[in-house]
Amino acid sequence: MSVPDLFEPLTLLHGPAMRNRFMLAPLTNQQSRPDGSASPFDQDWIRQVAQGGYALIQTGAASVEADGISYEGQLGVHSDVHLPGLTEMATSIRNGGGLSAVQLNHAGHRAHPELGIPAPASAATLPGVAALATEEVERIRDSFVTAAVRAERAGFDGVALHGAFGWILSEFLSPELNDRKDKYGGSTENRARLLIEVIEGIRRATGPDFQIGWRLSVERYGLRLDELREITAEILYRELIDYLDLALWDSAQIVRGGVFSGQTMLSVFTGLPRKGVRVGAAGKIMSAQRAGHLLDEGCDFVLIGRAAILQRDFPLRVRENPCHDSPELPVTAQYLRDGGMSERFINHMRGWQSFVRRFSV
Repeated sequence: MSVPDLFEPLTLLHGPAMRNRFMLAPLTNQQSRPDGSASPFDQDWIRQVAQGGYALIQTGAASVEADGISYEGQLGVHSDVHLPGLTEMATSIRNGGGLSAVQLNHAGHRAHPELGIPAPASAATLPGVAALATEEVERIRDSFVTAAVRAERAGFDGVALHGAFGWILSEFLSPELNDRKDKYGGSTENRARLLIEVIEGIRRATGPDFQIGWRLSVERYGLRLDELREITAEILYRELIDYLDLALWDSAQIVRGGVFSGQTMLSVFTGLPRKGVRVGAAGKIMSAQRAGHLLDEGCDFVLIGRAAILQRDFPLRVRENPCHDSPELPVTAQYLRDGGMSERFINHMRGWQSFVRRFSV
């Protein structure tokens, strides 16, 4: 494939097709109001990327429960109070010609200590904090479903489940963080039960065109690559989701040990039979050529994160110039400001290594 193939449409199992192969990655920006309502900064960001040529735009992680907040300034989808702001975001994305998804998140054991209540799968994870009771796990499962229904009411085309980085859906998959003895712990099947029940619950509760994505990370938090591949194979075979989003630190990274040692991390998953499910990856996709190469490596679409923060209209720039490359990092705060980024977002990006130039004003 070549760069022009990035602009071919892509059908999904449910609902409308993606108009091209560019998806905006879910980006934390810490701009929302204290109650989780979308702020004017959120709306301005969404309006900018909505005009950027993306086929599908995900919001940043949105909390499905008031106690499951991951960080300050997190978007919420756990209350009808959030509906007006969410509706405005969905409308902006639709007006720009793209599909939309709310990324659903519960922090689990990683809940912000001043904003949420840690909810670990295992009593051994956090000293002095009891593991969730079975009934509490089921409540959180149902909160994901309720949040998806709320996103549908707001006009979003779908939701994407945040199953990465040790948040609760990822946490339950980890044998290191999940030593439960009930139906949600023990075997690989049991540890995947919460994720599967959330997906199946959303599918039952939403309309026939509603789309479901799943973000998966494969590193840290005690996750085992062979188990994740087994779980993913089952989800793809059963066509439980519309798209899989592989959250890789680097889309070119190589597996360092185990049975897949020497292979690209991407190939471990793109080699699976996927039937009608689409598979994409994020991870340092900063140029038109790298995006095109990922299609050659088995991806159906690419997720743009850093490049979108630097230039909101990355897909349009790639269409105009098949050799387009992103500005070299780090950039100055003023560069981001000139591009329309809020001070809140800029301050968040200062926490990313080598993104905002140190001492820049």
